[in-house]
Amino acid sequence: MSQEVLLKDLGMLRVGAVVPVLRVADVDFNIGNIIEVMKKARDEGVQVLYFPEMAITGYTIGDLVQHQALLSKAKEGLRRVLEASAGNQMIAVMGMPLDVGQRLFNCAVVLNSGHILGVIPKTLLPAYKEFYEDRWFTSSMDASSDAIELLGQRVPFGTDILFGLRGSQAIIGVEICEDLWMPLSPHEYQALGGATVLINISASNEVLGKADWRRIMVASESGRCLAAYCYVSSGIGESSNDVVFSGHVLIAENGTILHESERLKSGPQFIISDIDTERLIHDRRVLASFHETLREKKSFRIIETEVADTVPDKLWRKLDPHPFVPSDPARRAERCSEIFSMQVGALAKKLSGARKERVVIGISGGLDSTLALLVAAKTMDFLGLPRTNVHAYSLPGFGTTQRTRVNATRLGQSLGVTLERMDITRTSRSHLKDLGHDGRQDIVFENVQARYRTEFLFNKANQIDAMVLGTGDLTEIALGWCTFSGDHLSHYHVSASVPKTLVRFLVRWVADEELAESTAQKVLYDILKTPISPELLRPEGSQITQKSEEVIGPVELADFCLYPFIRFGMEPGKILYLANEVRKQGLFDSQYTMDDLHRWLKSFFQRFFANQFKRTCLPEGPKIGSVSLSPRGDWRMPSDAEVKLWLENLEAMYLKLRKPD
Repeated sequence: MSQEVLLKDLGMLRVGAVVPVLRVADVDFNIGNIIEVMKKARDEGVQVLYFPEMAITGYTIGDLVQHQALLSKAKEGLRRVLEASAGNQMIAVMGMPLDVGQRLFNCAVVLNSGHILGVIPKTLLPAYKEFYEDRWFTSSMDASSDAIELLGQRVPFGTDILFGLRGSQAIIGVEICEDLWMPLSPHEYQALGGATVLINISASNEVLGKADWRRIMVASESGRCLAAYCYVSSGIGESSNDVVFSGHVLIAENGTILHESERLKSGPQFIISDIDTERLIHDRRVLASFHETLREKKSFRIIETEVADTVPDKLWRKLDPHPFVPSDPARRAERCSEIFSMQVGALAKKLSGARKERVVIGISGGLDSTLALLVAAKTMDFLGLPRTNVHAYSLPGFGTTQRTRVNATRLGQSLGVTLERMDITRTSRSHLKDLGHDGRQDIVFENVQARYRTEFLFNKANQIDAMVLGTGDLTEIALGWCTFSGDHLSHYHVSASVPKTLVRFLVRWVADEELAESTAQKVLYDILKTPISPELLRPEGSQITQKSEEVIGPVELADFCLYPFIRFGMEPGKILYLANEVRKQGLFDSQYTMDDLHRWLKSFFQRFFANQFKRTCLPEGPKIGSVSLSPRGDWRMPSDAEVKLWLENLEAMYLKLRKPD
């Protein structure tokens, strides 16, 4: 029988943000709406729910906040919320005014299952332009007690409170509105104190351009703090005497907006997102300087609590089937332009530093060598050198088809590089004979060709005082899909951190943007349609028989696995779960079964571990994105490490996800 996968098994926390329908000073009405949304959130498996600043009374109550009738009614409303929350293990954060020690505080009350966990008073009180908060409220810096009596409970009070979830690595910090906008904000200290989920309940009014600034602030602060930043602001139910409120909700994770509400919308707004706390904790472990930011860290009280776990019928976060490739066409084109320019700049520097003006490259009519050739030609333009300084060699062997041979030739000619062709079959046969090989198509048969090509290119580079340009990609490096001391070697590898899924888009971008309406563009279009193959086995007629993806698996699955495994240290089982979610949504380019995913992910990890010895001695190449396998940079791993642990983790999730017999 299949087993259940809980959110905690995935290292995720489900948060919800609400902008309820509100009437200023009508506490009964507001509490009714709050309770109704809490029930809905519970049904959706929300574990942390947060409301705007002063959500119980309304933010725009002005001097009414000083009236005892309102303050007493607000506490009565809070009591009703507590009673409604009994038995429901869900953290709720809501704003209200509280009188403490003959002073008024603008507070965030944090509760769970009928208990008040803590009260966080606002620290930074705006008193400029349309804001007059210091007319009514006291800053948390002037609080005289670290605990208060509230509704018969002794409750922690102050800004030194964090909320830890048992059975989870999530720690929650809470601040209020203005605390986001100022230097040395409370959430920064909370993050350094261990908080991974930062909540800001706000009553930020709307003016032209302010939404863009909020968006920038929330995204950037989540990135700076390596945290999730969850923001909610008051809606149009607030008084519009002098200002307008839009009900802006933003949920960001490490610099990326996961979910955003529609602004100035009638009726309640309720958005949900699943925060991947494991990703955040991984980055904090990796980025050691994060913990060195503040030598004298602020100490926090950690209030431990529990939330109900849930079996997600779906994940409330966008799943990207191609994590290396932006889905938005405009952003993708911008990314391709930047990557291509980085490759050109890197090669130009390497050539000038080595005092070389020529490059040697083997071209096959396949995607990888095509991209490297395009970079080489553009680099000569960049350096003010003739493109004839690029010496491109077509080196057809036993498996080369007419299609790839012709495409390689036509592309070299159309780009204006120096092009030569040398058939390697005669030399390869001679070497096979020297080895006493019987001619069968085995690994020796393949590698004799790959190694001779590389030997030829290096010797030719010596002959003409040039550098050999590598023609592989990041995906092949991860899978070891290259011949050791064959195409594994070069003087410089311009695509060492460019994955195969991105190579395809880069070639298409060059075709459309750099070579539009040219012969080269037509050739590139045909290369894009050509099956991926090393062409080391004999073809059947004119058809390629050796197709890489039939051996190493679909490259989109390899890249889907590679990105989170290296970037976030993600467990194989979690990658399988996410891949299955993408599969169910039909987002991959091809259709797969659960068994397909399991098979190819298992193959990925086996190949990745088995081929580390090839990565240990990789040639130099520029880091382009956030994932690199350079042994001098991002990835250091013993070549004799065991894969057993990772395969066991993958199998455990597979057993949970597969359908019962």
